[in-house]
Amino acid sequence: MSSSDATFAIDRCSTIPLFQQIYRRARAAIEDGRLRPGERLPSARSLAAQLGAARGTIETAYAMLAGEGWIVARGAAGTVVAPQLRQAGSTASTLTSSKHAGAPALPAQQAGLLPFRMGMPALDAFPRKLWSRLIAREAQALNIASLAHPDIAGERQLREAIAAYLAISRGVACHPEQVFVTAGYQGALTLITRAVLEPGAPAWFEDPGYYLARNALAAAGTPLVPVPVDDHGLIVERALAAAPDAKAAIVTPAHHSPLGVTLSLPRRLALLDWAKSRSAWIVEDDYDGEFHYQGRPLAALKSLDRDDVVIYAGSFSKVLFPGLRLGYLVAPERLVARFTAAALTISAGLGRLEQAVVARFIEEGHFARHLRRMRQLYAARRASLARALVDVFGDGLVLSLQGGGMHLLAWPDGGLADTELVRRAEAQGLAPSPLSMHAIAAACKPGLLLSFTNIPEDQAESAARRLLAALKQDAGADSSES
Repeated sequence: MSSSDATFAIDRCSTIPLFQQIYRRARAAIEDGRLRPGERLPSARSLAAQLGAARGTIETAYAMLAGEGWIVARGAAGTVVAPQLRQAGSTASTLTSSKHAGAPALPAQQAGLLPFRMGMPALDAFPRKLWSRLIAREAQALNIASLAHPDIAGERQLREAIAAYLAISRGVACHPEQVFVTAGYQGALTLITRAVLEPGAPAWFEDPGYYLARNALAAAGTPLVPVPVDDHGLIVERALAAAPDAKAAIVTPAHHSPLGVTLSLPRRLALLDWAKSRSAWIVEDDYDGEFHYQGRPLAALKSLDRDDVVIYAGSFSKVLFPGLRLGYLVAPERLVARFTAAALTISAGLGRLEQAVVARFIEEGHFARHLRRMRQLYAARRASLARALVDVFGDGLVLSLQGGGMHLLAWPDGGLADTELVRRAEAQGLAPSPLSMHAIAAACKPGLLLSFTNIPEDQAESAARRLLAALKQDAGADSSES
């Protein structure tokens, strides 16, 4: 590819790790159309040679892109931009499904802090000065050994810190050897598909469910069996009726993504019994289990696992900041060797400095204090935004207020598709998400996912009024005025 140098150009003076630079540049090139759907990317070996980078660095970036559904590996045919991407105007690409071909484009990088943006913690409350001091301290402590290849499973210090934290906070008992540090949840999912999910083996998947995970699994060749969700979580009976011989179940038991409900204890036990009896695996995505506003955070599903059938995955994106791109998984003890072998095929390890800083952040108690502050802050912001939406919309909006999570689920009246409502909101500088983009076969009533984490209490009413004005904006007003 003659344009590789320009497309994947890296800045060796930047503090951003090389794999993250390559990931961001490739994604930007896909979004703005420089790399088109179906277009072949350079191999990891050739791109590494062109950029003067380690092959493992390229493979890590490619794994992140594949995990999010931007690219697809086709064996001997090479790696290509995902054919199911389409151009959305001249600005960005979007993944489409056969049912929701009109789903909106993924928010652009510069839209990260727009009101209601999903998946974004309260960045205004993050202890940046403390974090900077920890970075400086760990950087000064670097020695020659620190500059060598990192541990493929993650730095020992961080794995020990994660294991200790999970035992206390989430009820997950594990050894540091079972912990694998990954490039976010998508990186964990990529590792899981390589280690235990055989191509062609069906997996239960919540419907509606997290669309990026759905895309990643589909790209890995995993047939998904959509399973309905009600007020008690995934309906295990329906899953058993649809595909009793499935080899995996991907679930969000603490707070279902996106409905926010909690998987009930009877269904948790039924799910564990099924996995044991069928020699299947349960992938637990505990993406925001720390944020529960009524009592203590719920224990993880993994805490009930007596047969070692649950693969537990977590991420620092929601509790610290998404730019960190660090997550982790806890592998069943009998699968540690298999996960290690799989990790060797997709990554040469992650940056040591970031891992050391996160480990220190946990060990010195800053992580626990930060979570306590965020729970209090989110509880207040959640209540403020809910009150403002009720006051501003009146009977024109129905809210679902679950016991935890980082977003509200709202159903506006009027009968318009939620994708159209999102389009109107985006035109006014807001960033809600449509519920329908998470559905596979489920008939979802048009709904909006509204994150409250980055909306301070004194701005809740203003944000609610902006949303009301945007949703009532005539679809043709902008074009007629122009």
